[in-house]
Order: sequence, then C-alpha cells, then structure tokens
Amino acid sequence: MDQISVLMADPAAWAALATLVVMEVVLGIDNLIFISILTNKLPADQQARARRIGIALALILRLGLLGTIAIIVQLTEPLFTAFGHAFSWRDLILIAGGLFLVWKATKEIHHNVDPDPGPDLFEGPRAHLSFSSAIVQILILDLVFSIDSIITAVGMTDHVPIMVVAVVAAVTVMLVAADPLARFIQANPTVVMLALGFLLMIGMTLIAEGFGAHVPKGYIYAAMAFSALIEGLNMLSRRAQKRH
Repeated sequence: MDQISVLMADPAAWAALATLVVMEVVLGIDNLIFISILTNKLPADQQARARRIGIALALILRLGLLGTIAIIVQLTEPLFTAFGHAFSWRDLILIAGGLFLVWKATKEIHHNVDPDPGPDLFEGPRAHLSFSSAIVQILILDLVFSIDSIITAVGMTDHVPIMVVAVVAAVTVMLVAADPLARFIQANPTVVMLALGFLLMIGMTLIAEGFGAHVPKGYIYAAMAFSALIEGLNMLSRRAQKRH
C-alpha cells in the first residue's frame, strides 16, 4: 500500500501510466483484429463468446506474465548466434508467432479470393472452423502479443502496479471494442481484406524483429491508419453512389 500511495503522488508515475496505457492499447489492436476476423468465421451464436474468451485469455496471460517478470526479462538473453545475430527466446517466439500470423493471413486471403478452393492442405476435409480450434489459435497469438506487450512495459517502467493498471485498462478497451469492430468487419467485406493485409504486415514485422531488424512501430501504425483512412473514403464514396 505504501508503494501505491507513493506512486499515486508521483506525477512521473502518472505520466508513465498514461504513456503505457496508450502503448498497450495500440499493441492490443493487432490482437483484436485477429480475434475479430477469426471469430467471425464461427456460427453466429458462438462468436461473442469466443471473443470474450479470447480477450479474457489475453488478460490472464498478461497478468500471469507480470507475475514472472524476472523470467520474462531473461527471455531477452542470447541463446545462440546465427547469421550474425544473437537469438533469444523472445526472438524465437516472435519469429514463430510472425510465421503463424503470415500463414494464417495468407490462408484467409486465399479463401476470401477463392471462396471454394477445394480441400484445405492444413485443415483436411473439414470446411468449418470449430470453436475449440478458434480458441487454440487465439491463445497462440495471445501468448505472442502478451510477451511482446510485457517486455515493452518492462522497458518503460519498473513499477509492477503501473504495468497491471495499464494492462487491465488496455484489455478493457479491447473488450468494449471487440463486438463493434467484429460487426464492422463482417458488414464490410473490403475491410476484411484490408485487415488481413494488416495482419500480414504485422506478421512480417514480428519476423523482422525476431531476426534483429528493428522496425519502428510508429511507421507500421501510421501506414495502417493511412490505409484505413483511404478505405473509409472509399466506403463513403460507395454510399454516395448508391444514394444517387
């Protein structure tokens, strides 16, 4: 309690909290887009429940990882060197998560372009995504984004209470925005393709980060915001044409 009281009276702690909340919300956008696209493939009566479970898992993972900060920090320690780069557990996790995201986004783009592509090489004869399969895929990406999120938080502040508040605030925003975002994506097919393009770009960024090529997040999110703005103008144009 004494530590919390000291932090509440410290303007620097409030500034760190505000910055970290914004950062965690921005980092959560990637996670939320993936959850929205994936759960929209489920039957209508399962979609909202899958989104809530996916976001709850994100919160549990983040809070659980905060309890093991000493271990999380060690994930950045080099394990081996290859191609002139010292790889850590964090690098390997980012590469694996990026490859999964690239594979998933590519497969979804293929299915959107060709709705009847025949038997799926990876899913066998089953055509529909099951609830358990969706949760497992969400859990995989939750883990990757959670580790990246916590390492970012550790780099910004040493105070665990600030990290906890920032994580809870960010996940709360995700929970509030999940259903409206999913409905918006489902109602606008062109937005689905744009969102899949975002996921493809994020996956490539994770792979690049894993290989030691730092890509400033500001460039990525600026490109995403610009693309979203253009798509918004296209949507307004299409609506205007329909009215006339």
